[in-house]
Amino acid sequence: MNYDVLLFDLDDTLFDFRESEKNALFNTFQGVGLPNGVTDYRTSYNTISKVLWEDLEQGRTTLQELKSERFKRLFLEHALDIDAKVFGNEYLENLGKEIHVIAGVESMLAEFSNTRLVVLTNGFTEVQRARIGGSIFKDSFEAIITSEETGFQKPQKEIFEYVFENLQISDKSRVLMIGDSLSSDIQGGLNFGIDTCWYNPHNKGNTTGIQPTFEIHSWDEMDSVVKSNLLFIKQMSLK
Repeated sequence: MNYDVLLFDLDDTLFDFRESEKNALFNTFQGVGLPNGVTDYRTSYNTISKVLWEDLEQGRTTLQELKSERFKRLFLEHALDIDAKVFGNEYLENLGKEIHVIAGVESMLAEFSNTRLVVLTNGFTEVQRARIGGSIFKDSFEAIITSEETGFQKPQKEIFEYVFENLQISDKSRVLMIGDSLSSDIQGGLNFGIDTCWYNPHNKGNTTGIQPTFEIHSWDEMDSVVKSNLLFIKQMSLK
């Protein structure tokens, strides 16, 4: 059985988010007179941001709160007199200009030009649309659906309900969710009852108990998953 609809996560799945984030942070810190800001504060920022994104997935915060709260906590930790709200808005504007496509994505998407392709991301609508609009695959997707526009985020099943209702999809067995995050993309697909594909290019161990339908380590493997539905789930080592 082939899949008719492919739902793709965006950051660290189609785009290299670490590179985008680094450049956007550099430009934003430079704008407030801190050209060494990335070097000095990125480790702290990543720790804070990770906690807040996990809170978002679990419904303990909102995307709008996250926008400035991550910088508010960072500046408080390092005693920096910077307006977190202004900084957060500037960061998102800079992030929207950062387009770093992961190797193999363009050719992979071209293989599925006759398949319904959809982006499903927990990111900010304006940022994600800007990045996709400036990318080589800007015309590849039928829809770009963000948590900001739906009011829900992966892994909540409501965001998937939104996709199915708005795109008039009825058969769950014909839909595949693809992404790099076990807790967001894969758990979200499991919550909604659709098949999932874990994009795991760095061969990370899975100690979560969250079991994807498929696991791939490069985009060359997607053809086998989608077109022939080959059940070649790789055994993930528990560490």
